[in-house]
Amino acid sequence: MRLPCLALTILIALTGRVHAEEARTWLAGDHHVHSRFSGKRAEDGTYVLGKDGIYTLPDNARHARQYGLSWVVLIDHGGEGLSKLRYEQAYPEFLQARQAVPDLIQFFGMELDTPGGDHSSLIMAIDPQEAETLRHLESTYAAHETKDPARDDPARMIAALAEMQGLTPRPLVIANHPSRGASSPDGYGRHTPQSLRRWMDTAPDVAIGMEGAPGHQGASLKIGATPDTLRKRGYYEQSPTYGGFDAMTARLGGMWDALLGEGRHFVVTATSDSHRNVADGGEDFWPGQYAKTWVKARKDPADILDGLRKGRVFVATGDLVSELDMDIAGANLGDTAEVKKGQTVRVSVRLRTPAGPNAHGDHPQLKRVDLIMGDVTGQVAERNPTTRVVKSFTPADWTREGEVITLNWAFTATTDAYLRLRGTATDEAEPLPDPLGENPWPDLWVYGSPVYIEVR
Repeated sequence: MRLPCLALTILIALTGRVHAEEARTWLAGDHHVHSRFSGKRAEDGTYVLGKDGIYTLPDNARHARQYGLSWVVLIDHGGEGLSKLRYEQAYPEFLQARQAVPDLIQFFGMELDTPGGDHSSLIMAIDPQEAETLRHLESTYAAHETKDPARDDPARMIAALAEMQGLTPRPLVIANHPSRGASSPDGYGRHTPQSLRRWMDTAPDVAIGMEGAPGHQGASLKIGATPDTLRKRGYYEQSPTYGGFDAMTARLGGMWDALLGEGRHFVVTATSDSHRNVADGGEDFWPGQYAKTWVKARKDPADILDGLRKGRVFVATGDLVSELDMDIAGANLGDTAEVKKGQTVRVSVRLRTPAGPNAHGDHPQLKRVDLIMGDVTGQVAERNPTTRVVKSFTPADWTREGEVITLNWAFTATTDAYLRLRGTATDEAEPLPDPLGENPWPDLWVYGSPVYIEVR
């Protein structure tokens, strides 16, 4: 049964009051987790649960907590008439998941069949009307809610985003597996630079990022896979992943850097896209088992969404890093440092590398940290030619005290710019295309959101 609106309102108010004075810490999460409600249609047109995703919503929540997550977004595919099923069947089970795992913050949402685009995570703010609002958005805008091909129109997505921007509280939209449909590493799928810019221009508080590291990273570990049935990491067939990351994120000076060079605040995330775990014959990891999206926030739903919007975010695979702070003139991830031209600007980085084993039983070691800088020119382009690695650090260059690594650098401010961090457990100078059959566990990376630098 659905929790009465009054009770949910009281719960939200009390949660906000309890956490308002807490200090922000790094909270791990995953915004792309499927359940048995990602089903399939039978020949007679009925929708059969458990034919794609196989787990219940409470089961997903329990595993998310088991693998160290503080927040999760439980989503399922859209399709013909599924807004009704989601509202009447999935949401009551979702409320059961909240009751079963009360210390895990669980957001309701869906994997939107994006009009004119690829899939997107539509994340609802926790609110008494969350189910009703999602049902309205899905039934009105989802491309495959009916058989009308005219619904699959980019203009419909712009209308959806415009409405979402006007909602209180606002949901979030994150573009999923952006290059999975690309025909080459230099091409784009249905998520194009032009479409992402239009999204951000229409709804800057809603369209806030893309999956940097897609799910389905366990494809090479599938039980019984043969050379004929093996799939590439993330199901990226023509445009490969690089160290498990989408080309738009991983390639230096690529699309992510181009957007940052335009001055846009745009985050990248890492998810499981969990449907069926490798232990159950699938190609996926449980939420948090391999990839985590870390948000600097209080353990409060609204502050977690605020952290995603503001870019207080880093992503890591294999628990390579569990905390990442980068201070530049008092600004941290997602913030803007205001400095004077010619000023010597000091950069202080603090990373926590967990001493305990990860979910695979490994103790991964951070081998290198790169500081990457690009100019902010405002120029619209598909690449940012100013992006470069300005300093690489190895263990000989940093200070370690227990799990904590600190490193420092300084530069002279000359122009508006951004500075972001990348680290790896590999020996690759730049992430290489992932070959078919690669074991993902040794190939671990961490990417931090940028700090923006404004020169006055």
